[in-house]
Amino acid sequence: MKIIFAGTPDFAVPSLQMLLASRHQVCAVYTRPDRPAGRGRKLHRSPVKELALKSAIPVFQPLSLKSGEDLQQLASFNADLIVVAAYGIILPQAVLDMPRLGCINVHGSLLPRWRGAAPIQRAIMAGDEKTGITIMQIVRKLDAGAMLHKEEYIIGANDTASDLHDKLAELGALGLSKVLAQMEAGTVKAEPQDEALVTYAEKLDKSEAIIDWTQSAAQLSRKVRGLNAWPVAQTLYQGKVLRIWQAEAIAADTDLEPGIVSSINKHMDVATGRGLLRLHEVQLPGGKRMAIQDFLNAHAVNGVKLG
Repeated sequence: MKIIFAGTPDFAVPSLQMLLASRHQVCAVYTRPDRPAGRGRKLHRSPVKELALKSAIPVFQPLSLKSGEDLQQLASFNADLIVVAAYGIILPQAVLDMPRLGCINVHGSLLPRWRGAAPIQRAIMAGDEKTGITIMQIVRKLDAGAMLHKEEYIIGANDTASDLHDKLAELGALGLSKVLAQMEAGTVKAEPQDEALVTYAEKLDKSEAIIDWTQSAAQLSRKVRGLNAWPVAQTLYQGKVLRIWQAEAIAADTDLEPGIVSSINKHMDVATGRGLLRLHEVQLPGGKRMAIQDFLNAHAVNGVKLG
């Protein structure tokens, strides 16, 4: 099949790698325009663009796909299928109607749960036992297309959003390969989503990083994991922002006020609304991430209140 691939971040890379290694022809890659990043604000290529250029695949970076010129360019490839993975630009109906086999998307959740921008993080923060990827048909309504295939993943007790991102990216490539084989064999089946089961994964906001110590340790542990690696859970320690990269819920009774630190036996346990949150890796402004033992060696924290 002749395939156009549209994607931008790291999540999309395994799917494109799979396509490039297959017998299908990737005739073009579409990705978001280069963006300024870093202290020098230099333009940086997306991970998908980097891979496409190394593989000598034509790359296109329109701001949108609404202009007549962009639509003509896209149509000129006469692709059988458009594959999308975290592209970041909405495909207009004119694009959806172009390929013979339509447009499909690699989505990081088990639809209809967690449509939207942050399905990986929301699954962890909500305490879901499992998640996965869904290969679905693309329609105008956000993440509402019929489901073609799912790959499940059981969320581990210590999985962070970063961990889950990488695992689901690989599962996305696996699921995509299965769907392409089914398309060629004419055996692919489209299952409509049950609208009654839909939940939305709202885009993450920096304000969500602030820890409320009156919440339970279990909630806060999921928050720390779900916000790793962005925006990273944080609290105030002696007037400075303390970022919490790794933590664990401890089911222990305490009379301490939420936010008070208990530093015993080389641990840094913080009282919460229910239980203790044991911090494992933290970071102060201008410093590197550090294991909690290194932090305790440099700071006397017993009895200190965070937040």
